[in-house]
Amino acid sequence: MLTLFELLDPYLFSASQFCCSSIAVFIQIQGCLICLTLALGWALAAYVRKREVKRMRRSLKDGNTFAFLCHNINELEHSFQSKLPRVSVIMPLKGFGEHNLQNWRSQITSLYGGPLEFLFVVESTEDPAYEAVCMLLENFNDDIETHIVVAGLSTTCSQKIHNQLVGVEKMHKDTKYVLFLDDDVRLHPGSIGALTTEMEKNPDIFIQTGYPLDLPSGTFGSYCIYEYHMPCSMGFATGGKTFFLWGGCMMMHADDFRKDLYGVVTGLRDGGYSDDMTLAAIAGQHKRLITSPPVAVFPHPLASDLSFPRYWNYLRKQTFVLESYINRVNWIMNRALFAVHFYLSWGFVAPYIMAMIHTAAALRVYFKGYSFDGTSPTGGLVLVGCLAISTLIELFSMWTLTKVEIQLCNDLSPEGPPVSLGSYNWLLIFLAMLVDNFLYPISAIKSHFGQSINWSGVRYHLRNGKISKIDRKKESAFRYSDLAGKYLYGYKGARHASFISYLTGGLVRRHQRKQSQD
Repeated sequence: MLTLFELLDPYLFSASQFCCSSIAVFIQIQGCLICLTLALGWALAAYVRKREVKRMRRSLKDGNTFAFLCHNINELEHSFQSKLPRVSVIMPLKGFGEHNLQNWRSQITSLYGGPLEFLFVVESTEDPAYEAVCMLLENFNDDIETHIVVAGLSTTCSQKIHNQLVGVEKMHKDTKYVLFLDDDVRLHPGSIGALTTEMEKNPDIFIQTGYPLDLPSGTFGSYCIYEYHMPCSMGFATGGKTFFLWGGCMMMHADDFRKDLYGVVTGLRDGGYSDDMTLAAIAGQHKRLITSPPVAVFPHPLASDLSFPRYWNYLRKQTFVLESYINRVNWIMNRALFAVHFYLSWGFVAPYIMAMIHTAAALRVYFKGYSFDGTSPTGGLVLVGCLAISTLIELFSMWTLTKVEIQLCNDLSPEGPPVSLGSYNWLLIFLAMLVDNFLYPISAIKSHFGQSINWSGVRYHLRNGKISKIDRKKESAFRYSDLAGKYLYGYKGARHASFISYLTGGLVRRHQRKQSQD
């Protein structure tokens, strides 16, 4: 009696032979080329970041103990520092998570020598971030210039954009540059100074940006996020001009907002969903310069409980961005990105499916001793070998870039907690590559036909590329933010030890001050 495997063998061998056809061979060779192209891009990005690491260490060896702050130690002289322009840092907040305190501390303890103000913008005092920020700032008293701004609810754009624009309205009248930061960005002591220096050197810069280095927490969802961001990272590691923009770190001229240059304010306010995609479209339309300095890479710790469903919702948000646009040219660009990413994602996954078929067929031939008059199913093993080699080269290149960026982050924050490469699980990263590329087209299709998305507890609906409806009904499935695991609706049920300990410490300090006043 034939076993199940023996019954399936003819279909397996037929599939293996089909995978040796011309079109199938093309798809498999294309998959190898995609792997090698990614490897080349990451190698070039690693070269740019490594060059900065070598420059810093050479400067340190030459006696500049503050190489992590500036290239030229003479720039730390009072005569130079006193001439630095005023910068306003605007941080739109939503919820509170396990890494927020450390991230906020890294932002407000910047060693920038010029006038500097920080505006923490929340939608209401009921936001979990409000009380946490209040307690954090009590530790610094009058050492830094900070403001907590209550923006209210957005009605015409995403809540993040609304918070950013309210922050712009409240910034100091003498502010020359405005820096938008996400609350999950961990800055280096010299980051604000480095960004400002580049803006001063080249007034033609429209926007300066950077990119995060994801620190996976060990969950499969966190590795999927890391893998999703890595291909984009090569576009930010140019050492200068780029076409990419990350909303987590954007420095711009404050006057561009005061004058509504190119409609930056109206473009964001009137139906804007994504801050970075909207501003990138404006920059492209008016041929303005976007740059990313080599030191603008920031550690981005992911939530320890980042589940796969939360990764899926994050992926949905990323593909949903392609459904928003501000003009016809922006729409065409988004459709082109949609098509290219769709094709390349499944073009990346398909060869691995074919490789599994080839391998399974070859194993059945080996163990059962089958003989064939025509082409043997084992012929596909050559293609399997090519794909395996290409994959190893790709993973090695990704490993190299991650290693170099970790070195750079550690050198830029010598007093901060060191980042380590040892916690990365490369088998899970490989599996995440397959899962992420398989799911991206599915997510893109769902976003295209769904035209709505839940972002941090708020559901946005699009019409003609702009937000047309905002629904704030609390959905039980979205009590936490996707990446940082921030509790969105209040403290009840929050289990983050960092928050509890900090909250307790804040209450004790308040009690002590009250007693001293009495």
